[in-house]
Amino acid sequence: MTAAEPRGTGLETALWRAVAVYRGLALCYAAILIAMNSGGYAHPLGGWAVLAAMAVWTGYASFAFGPASFPLDGLGRRARALLAADLAVAAACVLATAWVETTRHITAGRPTLPVSWVAAAVLSWAVAGGRRAGLAAAAVLAAANLAVHAVAGTAGGIGGTTINGIVLLFLAGLVVGHVVRLAREAEARLARAVELEAATRERERLARRIHDSVLQVLAMVQRRGGELGGEAAELGRLAGEQEAALRSLIGAGSAPPPEPPGTGAGTDLRPLLTGHASTSVTVSTPATEVRLPPHAAREVEAAVAAALDNVRRHCGDGARAWVLLEDGAGEVTVSVRDDGPGMPPGRLDRAAADGRLGVAQSIRGRIADLGGTVTIFSAEGDGTEIEMTVPRARV
Repeated sequence: MTAAEPRGTGLETALWRAVAVYRGLALCYAAILIAMNSGGYAHPLGGWAVLAAMAVWTGYASFAFGPASFPLDGLGRRARALLAADLAVAAACVLATAWVETTRHITAGRPTLPVSWVAAAVLSWAVAGGRRAGLAAAAVLAAANLAVHAVAGTAGGIGGTTINGIVLLFLAGLVVGHVVRLAREAEARLARAVELEAATRERERLARRIHDSVLQVLAMVQRRGGELGGEAAELGRLAGEQEAALRSLIGAGSAPPPEPPGTGAGTDLRPLLTGHASTSVTVSTPATEVRLPPHAAREVEAAVAAALDNVRRHCGDGARAWVLLEDGAGEVTVSVRDDGPGMPPGRLDRAAADGRLGVAQSIRGRIADLGGTVTIFSAEGDGTEIEMTVPRARV
């Protein structure tokens, strides 16, 4: 999904509809107060002019603010312009109070002309940008409220009504922004759970079909190859390995779908590693998810693939390998161990000097780019173990 695409979820539509409803109801309340107090204004026509401006902006905002105006991957130019205009209109209506109202009424604590209508701008900023945006909008409107007293010359007599209104603006920005963030995360998790359930059902359907056809054929080839002997026995052995690998693949838990943009949860490393399991490769992972940023997870998986490729090329087809994934408090460790002949001291240095950089670039280079370390334990006759550690703080 590109930055130009709308969020378009049911949650987004409901949030903006709620803001529009609040804006309309608050306009009605402001209209009642202006009608009741207009006789005591210093400039009565000014009060009606402010009400007209509020009504026009309410009508426009009810259609302009919505999921289509606020893209998923960030606020575009149009979205920022709408939010800035909303806040500017609200602040201007507040500041107009200093000209329309009398100094006596301002000192007495009469509310500003738009009263609670201005909170709609705070709600819009909180819905679009979260807590920080909501608090920023509240700060601007709080400054406008204080400026009314400064312009009217009553800055020393700011009453409890003004202070209470300012506090409520900050609370609205903070609470609404926080609730919106939690609601979006919950909706994203629900959508991901639905996708995972659908993927699991499809995987189970495919597994049944494969079991009824391909696996039975491979099992028959393995059995008949063993009975015939010779080259057929080798063919049967290969068929048996493929059967075991395929059974492991369809029997393993399905990989979760990608995280929705903005959640920042990362990629589970376990499915990437278990994809390398076979009759000769055993993969052990924790029961809980081990998440890394997508790029880091792919690089770690590629380093493991390179290590297993080295096992096949240098230890022969009969060698076994074990992959162990460990999830520490501040780091993730992956170990690849084999039962091959091992390496004599200095072999890796000689290989690098000769231009053979498989381990240096495919394994050490990838892990080093992630801020991690690679340790190799090997001795002739005792196999080789490659330990790759990636700190979470760097990835």
